[in-house]
Amino acid sequence: MRLNHRFDGPADAPVLVLSNSLATDLDLWSANLPAWTSTFRVLRYDQRGHGGSDVPPGPYSVELLGRDLLALMDAVGVERASFCGLSLGGATAMWLAVNAPSRIERLVLACTSPRFGEPEQWLDRARIVRSEGLEAIADVVLARWFTPRFRSDHETEAARFRAGLVGTPAEAYAACCEALAAWDFRERVGEIAAATIVIAGADDPAVTPEQAALLADAIPGSRLLVLPEAAHLANIEQPEAFSAAVNQHLGLQEAA
Repeated sequence: MRLNHRFDGPADAPVLVLSNSLATDLDLWSANLPAWTSTFRVLRYDQRGHGGSDVPPGPYSVELLGRDLLALMDAVGVERASFCGLSLGGATAMWLAVNAPSRIERLVLACTSPRFGEPEQWLDRARIVRSEGLEAIADVVLARWFTPRFRSDHETEAARFRAGLVGTPAEAYAACCEALAAWDFRERVGEIAAATIVIAGADDPAVTPEQAALLADAIPGSRLLVLPEAAHLANIEQPEAFSAAVNQHLGLQEAA
């Protein structure tokens, strides 16, 4: 299965892998790249069923997404890297950190959780998308991705992400919803050994700061950073603060 991907940054630099949220593509990280590509060789990719990647039939699982990423790393010759995953991408990174720890240098878990609420909400969303399409849920999802202020002040950018959401293949989106319904990693996150920072948006209704704190508490030695005035796509609403936090965690700058 082919995953759409690209590298940015010096060919001989340490690798930073970026893993996307549900219904976004590798453009999710465009605002953050300038802060990272002078020091890292950044590997971005689209999850299966998203962006320019292949759209195989379901079922999908977080384990399957993790194995996709391992296969991509093998194919492009990346033995070990630091990881930054957001939401679904964070779940992918958690799975990788426990099941392939030798491939992980440092870990950034953003707006993510070892369990994303009750399974039924995801199964309901999958049913709606299959019967009515992504347009039926687009405005509700956008309200979770961005604060009202951001949607008002950055209408063009919010509209661009909405278009990407609606353009995601419905069956792939539904299959990922079912993967999240089955995802429960609460008993395993304590096995994560990589140095980890958990980043949350203060106004995120999908993964609240309280949920993020529970994740940080469960991972030995990890720390929590809550970004103000940010919802679920915190790296978009607060790109400078998010990028700086990643750089600090990866050892590129001192804490303020």
